[in-house]
Amino acid sequence: MTDKLVSQLQSHVPNIDLKLISQGAEALVFETTTHPYSSSPSLRNASQFIIKYRPPKPYRHPKIDAQITKQRTSGEAKFMYKLSKLAIPCPSLISCDFSHGIIWMEHLGKNLPNGNISSLKNWLWYLEKSSDTEARCSGDDVQQLCFEVGKLIGRLHLNDMIHGDLTSSNIILEEQDSVWAPALIDFGLSSFSGLPEDKAVDLYVLERAVDSTHSDFAQSYNAWILQGYEAAHELKRFKKFGKKKHLETIKRLEEVRLRGRKRSMLG
Repeated sequence: MTDKLVSQLQSHVPNIDLKLISQGAEALVFETTTHPYSSSPSLRNASQFIIKYRPPKPYRHPKIDAQITKQRTSGEAKFMYKLSKLAIPCPSLISCDFSHGIIWMEHLGKNLPNGNISSLKNWLWYLEKSSDTEARCSGDDVQQLCFEVGKLIGRLHLNDMIHGDLTSSNIILEEQDSVWAPALIDFGLSSFSGLPEDKAVDLYVLERAVDSTHSDFAQSYNAWILQGYEAAHELKRFKKFGKKKHLETIKRLEEVRLRGRKRSMLG
């Protein structure tokens, strides 16, 4: 089945090297060394690029499927474009084919010493498996990075933008001046909303993801993330409304947590 989907993509981007790196229900993600327009691109990581492909869904009517694919692909690209205009770190757009569900973008992240790409999840896992786990996972570097992750999400929400799938896998780390800096990826479920409920759910999804994948240190990680989130709302340019928005979102987050605990108890 996967070979068939790869062949479908190759029919739209012929003679392009493709390496499948991720496959979800909605889309496939490929790595390529080919830039669609230039042999010497000037992006930060110009040797590799990402192609995200939404293949046709055979269970949907072809016309409806084509419309959904076009809407979701263009919506994701518009979200990424607005992020770049706001200087919120995310992959740079290179090329889009909305009708065929293709987004060609910059490849963020580099490999860690264990060979995994430098997502927040993989970096924390790498530290948690080190010989001096307690010291490294409780250190200033981790605290500062979690704080910066919180600030990044705060900036996203202050612009009424919702990620929709905030997990530690969808936060990629870029090395800047020998320090890790977070960037966001995967906006297939993104949306625009000023509602505290939507922002609280975004935070809750990340909180649960950290709880499940980094249980030993999750309490500290999540606390540091929320500290950074609050700090973003205290920036001078958001002074008029930042504190109010933060209080509204955190109050709603407490309600979302309560609903989550009730669902867990009821099974």
